[in-house]
Amino acid sequence: MVFDPYLLMKEALDEAGKGFAEGEVPVGALVADEGGGIIARAHNQPLSLKDPTAHAEILALRRAGSACGNYRLEGATLVVTIEPCPMCMGAAVHARVGRLIFGASDPKWGAAGSLYNLAADSRLNHRIEVLAGIMAEECLALMQDFFHSRRG
Repeated sequence: MVFDPYLLMKEALDEAGKGFAEGEVPVGALVADEGGGIIARAHNQPLSLKDPTAHAEILALRRAGSACGNYRLEGATLVVTIEPCPMCMGAAVHARVGRLIFGASDPKWGAAGSLYNLAADSRLNHRIEVLAGIMAEECLALMQDFFHSRRG
C-alpha cells in the first residue's frame, strides 16, 4: 500500500462523521503503519462512554496498542482531523508515534504547534514529525457544522 496522507485523512473524516451522528464532537483519528495500512480507528466518545479521556486519539492509540501487542507504536502515524490536545499529544509521545498528521489547527487546545508544541519539545524523550493542514478546510467545516447544528 502507498502511504497517502489524503486517503488516510478521508478515513479519519469518515470516523469523525460517526461521532457527529452520535452527538459527539466530530473528531476522528486513526493509526497507520509505515506503509499506510490502517491499524486502528476511533472517534470521540467522552459523552457516550462517560469518560473524559475518550478522545479519538486516545481510543485509536489504545486499539493500535492492542492490535500490535505493544504500547510502543514506533514508526506508526497518528492521523487526526483536529490538532490534538495536550493529553492526546502526551499519549502519542509516550507511544513513540513517529508521525502526526492533522487537519485543522486548534488555537485554544492544540499541542502540536498552535498553543503548545509537545511534538518537538526537546525536554521530552521523543519527538514526533508533524504534517499539519491536510484537508484542513473539510475538517474545520465538519466541526463548524456540528456546533452550528447544536446552537440552531
